[in-house]
Amino acid sequence: MDIRVLTLGDSAFTIEFPTLKGAFGARRVRALRTRVQQEVDHGKLLGVLDVISASRSLTVCLDPQVSDYELVRDRIADLAREPVNDVKDGGQLWSLPACYQGDYAPDLENVAQRSGLSPEEVIDLHSSVTYDVFLIGFLPGFAFLGEIDKRLRFPRRTSPRVRVPAGSVGIANEQTAVYPWESPGGWHLLARCPVPFFNTAWEQPSLLSAGVRVRFDPISVVEYEKLQNDLNSGALSPQSFLVDQGRG
Repeated sequence: MDIRVLTLGDSAFTIEFPTLKGAFGARRVRALRTRVQQEVDHGKLLGVLDVISASRSLTVCLDPQVSDYELVRDRIADLAREPVNDVKDGGQLWSLPACYQGDYAPDLENVAQRSGLSPEEVIDLHSSVTYDVFLIGFLPGFAFLGEIDKRLRFPRRTSPRVRVPAGSVGIANEQTAVYPWESPGGWHLLARCPVPFFNTAWEQPSLLSAGVRVRFDPISVVEYEKLQNDLNSGALSPQSFLVDQGRG
């Protein structure tokens, strides 16, 4: 396995898989992260403070007072080069409701026209895939998911919106995502999800994390509004949409 080791001062380094991309690259990073965590848990990699996943790289942060930098770097580089037999499914699975109707889907018709499909076919294509969470970034709780069907792959909008409502489900290039906050954004908006994605009061503030899996469940406007009310009132928990704990 081709890797690059990038030095980040005396307390961090990055292991990069330069030839990998997309879902396979993200799964390869997840497999390495699991191996690193196992060694940390068994006391074999002293001084590891944090491990940060990206779409095709893993950054390791160390305590220079405790860790032997070269020993830890070389060991993790060896782990990265080892073959992996299974880097497919296994993480948590979330089934998230998404309303692909009316004002909640402002770009659905345009995406359908550009792809030569009907809106119903676009919805079916988008909601029939189980996506990997590649990484969390851009905004707190913003999960980059992939990969979408090739027929739905378009560059970002040439004119980004100044305000994208929280919960908007967008697509751009090979990926899809849900905006956890109202913010500017240039993705094509196909749907709206009522589930909150970030809350500092939660034990893990981000609902999703790298390595979990997500699928979208189409719902009506009426169903969306009921779910939103139940979530806002506390009658329903975001954890209700976790349908499989995975293999850990």
